[in-house]
Amino acid sequence: MLRYLSAGESHGKGLVAIIEGLPSNIPIDINIINEDLRRRQRGYGRGNRMKIEKDRVEIITGVRDGKTLGSPLTIMIENIDYKNWTNIMGFEKLEEEQNHIKEPRPGHGDLVGALKYNHMDIRNVIERASARETAIRTAVGSIAKQFLSIFNIEILGHVISIGQVNYRFCQKDIFNYKNRIDESPVRCIDTNMEVQMIQEIEMAKRTGDSLGGSFEVVIRNVPVGLGSYAHFDRKLDGILAQGIMGLQGIKAVEIGDGIDGSSKAGSQFHDEIEYSEVQGYYRNTNRAGGIEAGVSNGEDIIIRGYMKPIPTLTRPLKTVNMLTKEEKEAIVERSDNCAVPAASVVAEGICAFIIAMEIVEKFGGDSIEEMLSNYKRYIDYLRSR
Repeated sequence: MLRYLSAGESHGKGLVAIIEGLPSNIPIDINIINEDLRRRQRGYGRGNRMKIEKDRVEIITGVRDGKTLGSPLTIMIENIDYKNWTNIMGFEKLEEEQNHIKEPRPGHGDLVGALKYNHMDIRNVIERASARETAIRTAVGSIAKQFLSIFNIEILGHVISIGQVNYRFCQKDIFNYKNRIDESPVRCIDTNMEVQMIQEIEMAKRTGDSLGGSFEVVIRNVPVGLGSYAHFDRKLDGILAQGIMGLQGIKAVEIGDGIDGSSKAGSQFHDEIEYSEVQGYYRNTNRAGGIEAGVSNGEDIIIRGYMKPIPTLTRPLKTVNMLTKEEKEAIVERSDNCAVPAASVVAEGICAFIIAMEIVEKFGGDSIEEMLSNYKRYIDYLRSR
């Protein structure tokens, strides 16, 4: 079983994750992890925090001589800004309450978190609910991507809308455009749409507002048979959807052409099955998004996440002081005004870890050599069918 636990606060000492269940002998390149962290920090619309933090991961346990040991793998990202927050975020008892926050932001976890955990200071909610936590998830996902690369599985996220500007990529192989996506400040393939997205973000900045949007993650070379039709909680599309919905700010998820397909007849939507000696079973269309009945079908897995606008506005909305119950303006925390490009990078890692979980579940093995042997046997079996 592959799983991980993350910990850490936005302005605390750092972010930590412990990954359990990786097989031994997976080559791990720390430079690849740091590059994914850099990709997450880029993106038009990011806030001033990105000018402070230069995220780099430290591997504490579970790797030796460049390879996993099979034991728990522990990683940490230091929060450089912690030195400016020690009086607020230290573990010692605070001497005064002058820094306590009482005005929850509409759309954030401030109010519900304070009520659920009986916090008198909303800072206790802000620090863990913050999207800063996605840095460690990106690092975990980067490790998962290095594991999946052994099976030739690739993952790429890109932005398809910001605010009112949107488009749908129609070319066959998005991976040919990876460099273009990584070079784009909004992770958009289309240069004309990129300009319009930047203009949309700038307009929101000028009015003290924020923007949401949507992104797409494509997963290539996933073998047939991950997930299950037999158990509702093991359906691959359900697990992926939960993973994306667990990303801060996401309010809707789509697999394949699910939204558009809901208004079409079955003859217009379903992907016809064909067969050749070279390809085996295949489909010339992929409206199902690579998953049927909760099971991967061998086509590219396509999942989209729809992100709400950032809850922190420099022109704040109305709220209520939790102590006095008076009408107030919501607090203004240092924040992005659009984080959709960053979310597309984090979503790559989320999907990578879920696919890695399914690979471990299906092919087992304590070492990567044992797992690859099981995988190759299964691929040979598929070819014989």
